[in-house]
Amino acid sequence: MEFKEKLDAYVEQVEQAFDTLLPPATTRPSQIHQAMRYSLTAGGKRIRPALALAVAERFDPEVDALPAAVAIECLHTYTLIHDDLPAMDDSPLRRGVPTCHIQFDEATAVLAGDALLTYAFELLATHYAAIPEIAVALVKTLSETAGSQRLIGGQMEDILGEERDLDPDELEFIHLNKTAALIETSLEMGAIIARASPARVQAVKTYGRCIGLGFQIMDDLLDATSDADTMGKAVRADVAARKATYVAIHGLDKSRVALAELTEKACAISDSLDAPFLRSLATYLNERVH
Repeated sequence: MEFKEKLDAYVEQVEQAFDTLLPPATTRPSQIHQAMRYSLTAGGKRIRPALALAVAERFDPEVDALPAAVAIECLHTYTLIHDDLPAMDDSPLRRGVPTCHIQFDEATAVLAGDALLTYAFELLATHYAAIPEIAVALVKTLSETAGSQRLIGGQMEDILGEERDLDPDELEFIHLNKTAALIETSLEMGAIIARASPARVQAVKTYGRCIGLGFQIMDDLLDATSDADTMGKAVRADVAARKATYVAIHGLDKSRVALAELTEKACAISDSLDAPFLRSLATYLNERVH
């Protein structure tokens, strides 16, 4: 199957699973469940859950990776809802539609994010209970990634870095933890489900770090060079907020070189794993226009 067809198939699996794995929108209180589903189904590339499915499939899992993939997307969507809040980026649009706090209200958006975060772990604890070692490993990996030293830590450093000059090491910490961490963990969770060897787990994690950093550099490039219609959200927001970005610190040319180097390394790891889908994905992510 061609790469794009395979990616679309993974995305379709994940989006169909939202209906079966999440509480219906009519579940009481309906407003919170409507808000959860609104943000979760508002579009997006579904790259993180697709990575989990792809790695699990590559290593032949004994259990279904789909609940874990949905858990990853729930957690990712929680971060987006909170990032868009007035206290954070104050974004009115996400993927071309009103953000959760605009569509509903700020309090509902906060609670919807909280609910998606906690529901991610409920999915893992429930659907992998029959194999406790897998359930524990998945919960441990995702909770560490979502915590104060990784995702939240990266977000905190990002906020603290506003309106002051960051050095390259500080910026890398933000990128590694705010963006790359969940991409890396999505791959690791797929490998855990398939009981891949420690060497293969480490290889997919390194691949994830490469494409995660590359993904953020590309985001910074697009924010600096694209337009709102193409992106489906406001651009130049980082410049307006005086946020540090890879482009701001290193410039356009060095950013493009770094992106190319990370992509090359990711492709080499993909080849070592005999994983053509991962190779194609690394190239796809870093040639996107939005």
